[in-house]
Amino acid sequence: MNALPLQLLDTFLLDYHIGHVLALTFVLVMLGSPLRSRKILALNAILFGVIFIAVPFSMTENIMYRLVGFALVIVAPILYTTAE
Repeated sequence: MNALPLQLLDTFLLDYHIGHVLALTFVLVMLGSPLRSRKILALNAILFGVIFIAVPFSMTENIMYRLVGFALVIVAPILYTTAE
C-alpha cells in the first residue's frame, strides 16, 4: 500500500488555518441540522458566532472571521425569536 508522502500533505495543509476549519465546520453543521427547525439553526449560529469571536486573532490571521462572528451573534437571536 502506497501512502501519501508527508511533504505533499504538509504543503496542502499549510494553506489553511483554524478560521477555514471553523467556517467549514459551520457550513457542515448548518447543512446537517434539520432545516425545518429555525430554532436549532439559530442556536447553532449563535454558538459559532461566539466561537468565531473567541478564537484568538493570531490563529485566524484575518479579521473577517471575527466580523462574521459579530454578525452571527447579532442576527441569530432575531432568527430565534421569530421562529415558531
